[in-house]
Amino acid sequence: MLEVVALSALTTFLLGVGNGAAGEIGKAMTLSTGALVRRALGRETPLPAGAEDRQALAGRVYARLSRDPREAGEWALLMESGPDQDAAPAGGGMPPAPWAFTNRQKVLKRLTREATRPWGGRPRVSLLSGAPGSGTTSVALRLGAECRDRFPDGQFYVDLRDAAGENGPEPAAVLLRLLREMDVDPEQMPTTEAERERLYRRLTVGRKALVVIDHVTSLAQVRNLVPATPDVFLLVVVSGPPLLLEAERVAVPPLSDRYAKKLVRKVAGPEHAARVSAQLPGLLDRCQGNAYALHTEARLLAGEAVAPGSGAEAWRQDPVRGTVQHASLRIGSEAVRLCRLTALGGWPAVSAELAAAAAGFGDDEDRATRMLAEAADVGLMESLPGSRYRFRPEVRRQLADAAASEYGVRECSDAVGRVLDALLKRVLHAADAALPQSWRTERAPDPSGARRNESDGVAVLAAEVANVVRAVSVAEEHRQFTTALRLARALWPLQLKAGYGDEVLPALRDATRCAEENHADSRTAGALYFQLAHCLGELGRWEQADRAARSAVACERAAEHLRGEASSVELLGLLSLNRWLYEEALERFVEAEHLYRRIAPGQEGAADVPRALALAERHQGRALRGLGRLDESRRRLEGAVDFFAGTGERPAEAYNQARALTDLAETLHDSGDDAAALTRIAAAEALLSPAARPHLTYLAGLRRRCEAAVR
Repeated sequence: MLEVVALSALTTFLLGVGNGAAGEIGKAMTLSTGALVRRALGRETPLPAGAEDRQALAGRVYARLSRDPREAGEWALLMESGPDQDAAPAGGGMPPAPWAFTNRQKVLKRLTREATRPWGGRPRVSLLSGAPGSGTTSVALRLGAECRDRFPDGQFYVDLRDAAGENGPEPAAVLLRLLREMDVDPEQMPTTEAERERLYRRLTVGRKALVVIDHVTSLAQVRNLVPATPDVFLLVVVSGPPLLLEAERVAVPPLSDRYAKKLVRKVAGPEHAARVSAQLPGLLDRCQGNAYALHTEARLLAGEAVAPGSGAEAWRQDPVRGTVQHASLRIGSEAVRLCRLTALGGWPAVSAELAAAAAGFGDDEDRATRMLAEAADVGLMESLPGSRYRFRPEVRRQLADAAASEYGVRECSDAVGRVLDALLKRVLHAADAALPQSWRTERAPDPSGARRNESDGVAVLAAEVANVVRAVSVAEEHRQFTTALRLARALWPLQLKAGYGDEVLPALRDATRCAEENHADSRTAGALYFQLAHCLGELGRWEQADRAARSAVACERAAEHLRGEASSVELLGLLSLNRWLYEEALERFVEAEHLYRRIAPGQEGAADVPRALALAERHQGRALRGLGRLDESRRRLEGAVDFFAGTGERPAEAYNQARALTDLAETLHDSGDDAAALTRIAAAEALLSPAARPHLTYLAGLRRRCEAAVR
């Protein structure tokens, strides 16, 4: 079998392990690999962090395999069962280009020239920039429409505008969004930035593709996306001054009067030609070639809006500000107030519920819905899927400034507070529905309210995650520290059940810092540090995760919260386990078990102790397997299987039983009892539904390894 395990293939496999697929199955693959590494080298070998160390490990393992054909065969089968990340990228596609697009041919010609010039070893990258409202996004979308045939392997568009905060997402999160556009399976999504970049390059090598990253705010967001292959064209779009990116820089200038007239006439339509002709000279003078202002003013003309009067001088300083003021005259004063107050928080997505709270409408969401639609009709907002809206950044700033000057600090602060309260109530209900039995989830404030099932609760949290991340920061700015911490804690089901690590990380960092700076109670701080440690561990940021978990232990110990302390120690063990530090992991799991056993009957958390001990037993079994203490591992895992099988008094937990059976099958396989391992595999498969496809796929690979050993 040695010819199957080429050094290059082994190196590629080890480069992906631990930094590769997320979720329980990715971790199971990592642990199986660690067990084989220990068996091949005869000693515990921590999971290497960098690419060079992993390449060196591959060389050491390969040298051992050359002397052991059976071990080489085992490695070959394990590598075959790993995820296939070399498939061609799929999905993608650009949003439609604006119908009224006018005269950007010089800009498009420069972009096309960069996309088609001789390669010469120089990456194909363009930086497209322009003043807010100049139409940079429209140019990018038009390029995709006109050059569709040049990029037969895909056009991938990522818009960073909906990210929470002024600075946008981190580079790792940008890569995550791009890989999602390429239809990478969530179970195969790499967890670390380095592995995401590596997968991006593997998916694009030798392919003709267009990658557009819109509303970029920092060089770091796109630096690692610069292509190293001749037929991939990266277009970076910036609304504002250009970045210091080594690229072909293309500016989007204001529209000339000639083409501004064409745009206005296209948008207004021929039926309004007379009105357009009468208003056009003043309109062109006011808009100064700004595409957003021209487009919005044309729509207002079509709706019989009058030209602005005495305030026209303000347009010369800022055509966007003038357009916002003019559009505000087109809707009622109550709708204007709703838009201004809603703009204050900088919310990535605005729902009727959120807008009603900002305006003080109580539960009258229908009223807010009508006003949001009015605002979108006059260009103050943009429609999003799911009956939501968003502001253009420059429009939001103008509306927020107007709110501050018109209504004063007190009313603006009250509006933000109402949104924070409404958002907190919404996510607390969703978190309670998503994890109804978890002690880490705060119970909903109004149990008599509408109940959701678990999947609906997760869906609500996913829909609101960007708003919640923003709300944590806003609540801290408004000195509503308790609200900030409760909002962050409500994200726990989303990171646990849906793997939203990149999305929730900014909120958890802000919340833990807020808890420290404002001397939150130790128990709350411990819970937040636990969430942060879990999140960082899922993203492969091991040292940061370890520090956060130790902070969680210290806080829970200070609060004399045994259950929280035990759980945090257990997390430390899991972080060690996933890095192949089996001795250290076992020590932590044993320590956690002792802490759980100190919880006396009647104390807080006593009802959770039996299940917690079963999980600790399973984790100990996994650590013992990594240490090669297979008989002890088998006993621990059999105990966990028996517990999760349930009794007459205790319900069975099919999924946890299947996970424990899988662990037991791997231990049995390592000890040479493959017939017993196959029995456990069959039992695990019978417990899983077809929806558990990754787990079933992993079991199929484990079955092949066991059957090969039997033969």
